[in-house]
Amino acid sequence: MSVEFNALIRNGTWELVPATSHQNLIGCKWVFRIKRHPDYNIDRYKAHLAAKEFHQRPGIDFSNTFCPVVKPTTIQIVQHLALSSGWPICQLDVNNAFFHSSLSKDVYMSQPPGFVDSNFPSHVCKLCKELYGLKQAPRAWYKELSSFLLSHGFTNALSNASLFIYHHSSAIIYLLIYVDDLIVIRNNSSTLSRFLHNLAQRFSLKDLSHLHYFLGVEMCLLLVDYVFPSTNTSRIF
Repeated sequence: MSVEFNALIRNGTWELVPATSHQNLIGCKWVFRIKRHPDYNIDRYKAHLAAKEFHQRPGIDFSNTFCPVVKPTTIQIVQHLALSSGWPICQLDVNNAFFHSSLSKDVYMSQPPGFVDSNFPSHVCKLCKELYGLKQAPRAWYKELSSFLLSHGFTNALSNASLFIYHHSSAIIYLLIYVDDLIVIRNNSSTLSRFLHNLAQRFSLKDLSHLHYFLGVEMCLLLVDYVFPSTNTSRIF
């Protein structure tokens, strides 16, 4: 929890302000998760602070919430394209993705459990950045990332808003977005390296290297295709 809290403070996620009667104060809680390797062994323990969205009121602290989600068919098409062309498939994870986007409305939140400021115990957090759990957070993050991609030469596919394509001269990059998980295929390593350098300058990234595990599904590369096991622990050969 301390690691997560310190990251929130470094990122300037909120500022402490006096509580007033006109504020719609929302609560927050700690959410714990175990991240596992494809073989189901424990990778690491994670804790993140989440806002209690059921305290939010439409028109007061949020408005639009729609966020596109990548279609399973699009994932399969991109994978088949990579395999048939002999292109590597890479996976990236954006650390603390929602913290990179700013709020469009004032949101006030109680101080995190276990981390109440002893100097200002009655103050509340006025959020400056999006936080996990907020109704508008996924949409705000998508807009932040898509704006970056479009400014760096990508175009948005008409068939799926979560697919972005970079095609300049002979260099091609396909990028799929599922919240903070990115799947990338390319035909030119130097072009991808330049793009990843620019991306890392803007967002904190975790490079997961080649795609092995995505959306709870283990993916095994065979000579002819990827296969999708029915469970985390089974494989098809």
